[in-house]
Amino acid sequence: MIGLEAKLSHLEAGTAAPGFELKTYEGQRIKLSELLQRGPVVVTFFKISCPVCQFTFPFLQRLHKRIGVNHASLIAISQDDARDTRDFCQEFGADFPVLLDDSAYSVSNSYGITNVPTVFLIAPDGAIKVECMGFDKAGLEKIATQVTATAHLSAAPLFRPDEIVPAYKPG
Repeated sequence: MIGLEAKLSHLEAGTAAPGFELKTYEGQRIKLSELLQRGPVVVTFFKISCPVCQFTFPFLQRLHKRIGVNHASLIAISQDDARDTRDFCQEFGADFPVLLDDSAYSVSNSYGITNVPTVFLIAPDGAIKVECMGFDKAGLEKIATQVTATAHLSAAPLFRPDEIVPAYKPG
């Protein structure tokens, strides 16, 4: 039974992140190892039909704007086709790179994804530093804090005090 449990959970903090090379919905190839040379990488797995993913994307866009592209990276990995993914990104205003997992979900499976969204912060050495599943306000704030500290950016809360944001929404 232990083997089955291991197959049904995503990778945890302290684990080495599996490498990958995927294409964006526009056809550009992106390799995790190349992104890690610039700094930490936030990786989010999602499906366009997932309401929790839809809820999470504006906060990911906010984090992307904060960290920029010079000191850290934020990417998302879609489990949908290129056209639907492009439409989703346009609807939710995502201007960070969005990659397409293949139809066998090889990258999603290598990360043990069972629910979406699942978000990982991967350090430049390739180790997973933070992981959270579903919409996890504290987890996203922890990722934002660690990325800004690692990238030597000024810290600011990811969530505004005037926003009513739930602590958690399961994915």
